[in-house]
Amino acid sequence: MPRAGDIREFRLEDGGVALSLLNLGCITRGWWVPLGGASVPVVLGFDDPSDYLHNPTYMGVIAGRVANRIAGARFQLNGRDHRLTANEGANQLHGGAGGLHSRIWQAETGGARSVRFTYVSPDGEEGYPGRASFEVTVRLEGARVTYDMAATVDRPTPINMAQHSYYSLGVPRTARDARFTCPADRVTPVNSGLIPTGDIAPVMGTRHDFHAGAVLAEADPEGIGTDLNLVMPEDRDPARPVAELLAANGLRLRMWSDQPGLQVYTGHGLPDLGGAHPGQRIAPWAGIALEPQGFPNAVNCPTFPSIIVTPEQPYHQRLTVEIREVPE
Repeated sequence: MPRAGDIREFRLEDGGVALSLLNLGCITRGWWVPLGGASVPVVLGFDDPSDYLHNPTYMGVIAGRVANRIAGARFQLNGRDHRLTANEGANQLHGGAGGLHSRIWQAETGGARSVRFTYVSPDGEEGYPGRASFEVTVRLEGARVTYDMAATVDRPTPINMAQHSYYSLGVPRTARDARFTCPADRVTPVNSGLIPTGDIAPVMGTRHDFHAGAVLAEADPEGIGTDLNLVMPEDRDPARPVAELLAANGLRLRMWSDQPGLQVYTGHGLPDLGGAHPGQRIAPWAGIALEPQGFPNAVNCPTFPSIIVTPEQPYHQRLTVEIREVPE
């Protein structure tokens, strides 16, 4: 298992924006943007990198091999049953306890504004078949951060990566007080264990309809919270953001993705944790996780888009996030 001495930090800067990355789990430890003459933290994070050795909320990580939940920690592929390591009751979450988030990645800088991370996952790691070589390149360009995620494999195997920052935008209760807009027209309903039922349902007339934008607290006045996969329209314009978040302080997040789903977790289950960056608090509702990815439990739902990757068809995902002050 990783130790504090294994952790390396990489700091990128451009135009007053700063980004802190760790080789542990490809973690985005911090992101600071200009606001009113000050530098404001916009993602939740620990001030001490060694605190990420215990990171139960997956704060800032690259999750995988398969992000999100797999029912019963098992799936069938080509007639063979594969049993995975369970780490959330009987299910697997975010690739298991030894998933990509917990590994030390090799890292090399590409100048002052990019870092390339690589990790080779051996056959059988956390129960997954095949050897998988992962690569994540993070680039900072002014107000935008781009994550290029790729994987090549030596045999068919599921891959579904996700970047797992909690966006706080410099305000205490972002996941209640911010205005959220998303073009998703459907969702994948879940059971009591947050496992998709296999159905795909329309959002029209529900609290998960964010086409026109809504303050999250107004969409969810009872404070139930959301931990659900929103389904992107198949004919969506790739130039249109898949998510937009506007905070009361004037900071706006816009996100672009090529993935079919967007997991939205409002952080209502976050515990109170010490050690946050100065000026922020890690607590319930303090940040919202917006995670473009394939559908949860797709390996067990044949009607969902496949997440099986082959040597002939490698994996790639591109995620771009922009956070800047909106002019008055």
